[in-house]
Amino acid sequence: MKISFDILKSEKFFYGLMTVVVIYMLFFYGLGEHKLLDADETRYITMAKDMFLNKEYMTLYLNGEYFFEKPPLFFWLVAASFKLFHTINEWSARVPVAFQAFLSALCVLLVGAKVVSKKFGIYSALILGTSLEFIMMSKIGMLDMTLAFCTTISTFLGFMTFFAKESNKKYFWWGFYLFSALGVLAKGIPGFVIPFGTMFFCGIYTKKLKEFFKPQYFLVGTLLFLLVALPWHILMFHKHDPLFYNEYIVKHHLARFLGADVIDRKRPFYYYFVTIAWGLFPWIFSFVALLIDKIKGFKYKSFDELAVSGKFVSLSVIGAVFTMLFFTSSGTKLVTYILPIYPFLAVILAQYLTEDGFSKTSKILNGILGGLTTLAGFCALIAGFVLPKQLYLDIKEAQFDVVVVFLSCGLLALYAIIKKSRKDKLFVAIVGMMIMVSAFCANDFFNVDYKFGQNDLFEYATYVKNNGNPHIIAYNAGKKYSLLYYSGATRIDLVSGKNIDELKSNLSKNPDSVIVVRNKDMQELSGELKFEVIKNGRKYSLVKSK
Repeated sequence: MKISFDILKSEKFFYGLMTVVVIYMLFFYGLGEHKLLDADETRYITMAKDMFLNKEYMTLYLNGEYFFEKPPLFFWLVAASFKLFHTINEWSARVPVAFQAFLSALCVLLVGAKVVSKKFGIYSALILGTSLEFIMMSKIGMLDMTLAFCTTISTFLGFMTFFAKESNKKYFWWGFYLFSALGVLAKGIPGFVIPFGTMFFCGIYTKKLKEFFKPQYFLVGTLLFLLVALPWHILMFHKHDPLFYNEYIVKHHLARFLGADVIDRKRPFYYYFVTIAWGLFPWIFSFVALLIDKIKGFKYKSFDELAVSGKFVSLSVIGAVFTMLFFTSSGTKLVTYILPIYPFLAVILAQYLTEDGFSKTSKILNGILGGLTTLAGFCALIAGFVLPKQLYLDIKEAQFDVVVVFLSCGLLALYAIIKKSRKDKLFVAIVGMMIMVSAFCANDFFNVDYKFGQNDLFEYATYVKNNGNPHIIAYNAGKKYSLLYYSGATRIDLVSGKNIDELKSNLSKNPDSVIVVRNKDMQELSGELKFEVIKNGRKYSLVKSK
């Protein structure tokens, strides 16, 4: 039998292969090479592990107590990953998040390609996949990527209703309601407010709001939404009322939105503008150039006056503005909350970057980007000569990757701007840089960060696990759930603040406990309690009372 290898020479095979490589390097390469991050990642993965081991898939528990802060979708997905891969480790814990990041980028690609062009779709997906905060969150097992995935799919399916054939619109509407319901199961209120709010204002802008309420869209969609979103909530009300209502609805949804007192996360109104300034790196320079250029030549056009690409971008602008206003108006602000805005920003930037030539503003700002990345690479190169010895040893493992990635890509970006004046060359340079950052630098950055305290906790948790699992008390150390996850314990005591009475009470219940304490609290603690030091680390010590 004659075997033909002509397919290996085809253009489609080449681009398909390159797509697989890019996806793998962006989201999956080295996914399990850094330990779980305190405090949220270790908290959520511990809960998913307990769910999987205890076969309790409805009621969420944390550290032996009810957990009514979040809905269950993320934990179901991680538990399913543990089941699918027959192992509980960092890689299997993060695979669902990485896969959701990939599917979000794929959604942006497919919708952009269908509505505008293949090039537009590819640019949108790569901008999204190479934005700094999106890369970081694709490698951390937290709920925010699950929410961003659900809102991205639901909202972009909603956008498709403006461009699809009349006979196909109902399918996009049903998908919109389905993924909005999954968004509710991912993170509650934002899961439906973001897609529904965005589509509401899109309907006003396009003057098609009445169309949304056609029975085949609205009634069927609403039924689908309720069938997906309600059962778990009804079950929790039935099993845990009034605790579930007071904790889940009142405290962690209404109170957290209206004020920051619940979790002490009060931030200024401009907080998310600052977040996007670094989270959209390296595309923030092009985004600022876009804003300047568009403001200069702004002219209002109705939806019907716009070209297809303009219509798609205008819907994304509404999505970005609404998402920003929603999270900015919340009393509680955390850096990860804003993740759902990035797909909208990627589409807005794609139109700008697929236009021919540089504007003067774009050339200047991207020249700054090229200069900064080149400078960063040079600084990393000479770090050993200028930094204190201990600090240099801490960051040394990341030095080579930073030098190679930033120096080479920075110089290539400068060349594309100065010599070629080609946006596509600059685009390739930036995408290449961020792919290498994701694949080769991200784990180094995490591991460097761990050296400033969390490595102590990993070591102490391992010590406890290898020495008969004595009870752990964390004294004024914060919510360090890495002690819980890596020790294999079912519960630890977290003493908040310098509450010596609580510490002594916990010791009276578990006299053989070991205590994790910050080094700066050691002297003060010694005046209240006699103890022996088992291990001493950079930021924390492990002690045992005498």
